[in-house]
Amino acid sequence: MSKGDLRIIFMGNPEFACYHLETIVNEGYQVVAVISAPDRPAGRGMKLLATPVTQYAREQNIPCLQPKNLKNEAFLAELASYKADLQVVIAFRMLPVVVWDMPPLGTYNLHASLLPQYRGAAPINWAIINGETQTGVSTFKLKHEIDTGDLIIQQACDISPDDTAGSLHDKLMHLGADAVIETLQQLHAGEVTETPQVASDDLKSAPKLYTDNTAIDWNKKAITIQNLVRGLSPYPVAHSTFDEKKLLVYSLTVEIASHTHTPGTYMSDGKKFLKVAVMDGFVHLQEIKIQGKRRMHIRDFLNGYKVEHLELPIE
Repeated sequence: MSKGDLRIIFMGNPEFACYHLETIVNEGYQVVAVISAPDRPAGRGMKLLATPVTQYAREQNIPCLQPKNLKNEAFLAELASYKADLQVVIAFRMLPVVVWDMPPLGTYNLHASLLPQYRGAAPINWAIINGETQTGVSTFKLKHEIDTGDLIIQQACDISPDDTAGSLHDKLMHLGADAVIETLQQLHAGEVTETPQVASDDLKSAPKLYTDNTAIDWNKKAITIQNLVRGLSPYPVAHSTFDEKKLLVYSLTVEIASHTHTPGTYMSDGKKFLKVAVMDGFVHLQEIKIQGKRRMHIRDFLNGYKVEHLELPIE
């Protein structure tokens, strides 16, 4: 059987997943159907917007299923009708057993971490937030517990001091494509080696990002705050308040220094800088967005916002 005869169903939603779908197709594999989230209203006009995976599938005339309920009998019957040999799942959602156990060769997932570290929804973000210097990608065969299946391919990637969630996303997206293709090659050749994940006491998780765990705590050390900002840029963005308005911080620099200011005190000359006192020095805000304004560099912000020389505690 040639690799083009291997019948694959792909499941995913965002750009990260779409890149892998496109790579699989370009490598000559047969994707018989795609599963993605239903189109959703978005933007000012609330027009229906398809996921990147759905958009690509439609462009390539690949059948696209968009079930609301993955246990719906009609969906399951249609899924079974494609007689897939295997399924590839990337950045989609949790699957019921009846779905992931359907194809004879199984269902395989790509996760953006070196499992078992950073199991969960936001591995790219949390690796940077926690100050890691290395991460990577893992392919594994799905089983009941999320992100715990036997490993097939792992590839490491350095995290540079300048990396943000955005730049690391792109690094891992390209690295992940190589890992997925290598996994498919092994499956096609019938030479897959599966390695159980090894549990340990120092596993770090990657939970979903909410308002509470993306807020800046100015009482922490400067590098901890900088890592939070890097790990949440360009999305969903670390936040605080300034002048009683929501403040989004996309980038900042660190100044380690002794001082007597209360952490959270804003300081500015009204022209060139806006900095905040933290536990072990100051953080200089570089790129921000304040409620009601566009995203901008701090000098442009100060030029337009007309901040006078100030020394104000955070609200």
